[in-house]
Amino acid sequence: MPAIFCCLADLRKVCYNDPIMKNYIIFDLEWNQSPGGKENSVDRLPFEIIEIGAVKLDGRFCMVSEFHRLITPTVYSQLHYKISEVTHMDMEVLRQEGDSFVHVIRDFLEWCGGDFWFCTWGSMDLTELQRNMEYYHVDFPFERPLYYYDVQKLYALARGDVREKVSLDKAVEELALEQDRPFHRALDDAFYTGKVLQCMDHQLWEPYISVDYYRVPEKAEEEIYLKFPTYSKFVSRAFPTKEEAMEDKIVTDIVCPRCKRMLRKKVRWFSLNQRQYFSLGICPQHGPVRGKIRMKKGERGGFYVVKTMKTVDEEGVRSLFEKREEQRNKRHVRNDIKKVKEMFGRPV
Repeated sequence: MPAIFCCLADLRKVCYNDPIMKNYIIFDLEWNQSPGGKENSVDRLPFEIIEIGAVKLDGRFCMVSEFHRLITPTVYSQLHYKISEVTHMDMEVLRQEGDSFVHVIRDFLEWCGGDFWFCTWGSMDLTELQRNMEYYHVDFPFERPLYYYDVQKLYALARGDVREKVSLDKAVEELALEQDRPFHRALDDAFYTGKVLQCMDHQLWEPYISVDYYRVPEKAEEEIYLKFPTYSKFVSRAFPTKEEAMEDKIVTDIVCPRCKRMLRKKVRWFSLNQRQYFSLGICPQHGPVRGKIRMKKGERGGFYVVKTMKTVDEEGVRSLFEKREEQRNKRHVRNDIKKVKEMFGRPV
């Protein structure tokens, strides 16, 4: 078992002593990118933030404050045409009304205060916020690992389909919320995200916190294990290669998410695409447990693992065996092609 075991019940004891005092900072960013495409992007800054918008909800989920600032770009001096089309922003307005990123981010952090959860629609905004802060040498004043609420994920859980990533405007439409503001501007999208959060049952979504992956654990003692009501999650440190990650015992262990029993593998780890791996263990008390590994590239090189373990029913077991059969068929095809090439003396 990893050295750091973070049960959400324990996390709540620390962070929810007085829920009335705990604020929720729902923020949204607009950013620009190189008009010349990825090959002309500045290293370590693919997206330059040009607008920050946020709303603050108190412990009763009432909106109590707003934050909105424009940022004058210094890296990409021309707006990418897609950014201009979606946001209807103008570079001249950004130059005239914007401020430097360093000034804006310091004002934003001061406005946030000292006792809050970050909330975003998806995970990209939190990643890009940290990238921009690092590029401009602004210290990130929060503890690691950084926990936050991904409202898009919470909404998917509430809808009963975590695989579908619903857009913010679709969620607003499905909830029949009043659409008296435009979309695709930072403050307006933050406002709508806050409205979606207000519509959801706090007691149901509150345990499903997310962990930020921008800075993954640096050593084994910092690896993260999170226990949720219906599954568990493990976040590893970075490894030099995928192969080394899959050779690590902690990475490949299967643990029952309900009783934390170490399980023997009924199906060993296999992969369809070298990015996702699957395995199956059997808990004598809680039945089949599916392990799923997502292999991710680290921000500073190497690869880290996000492993989820979840009890599954008969359909879930059948789906896993179908995936394994698909993997075997692909391997047979590759081997047949290799043999044919060898017969004709062609390089493999």
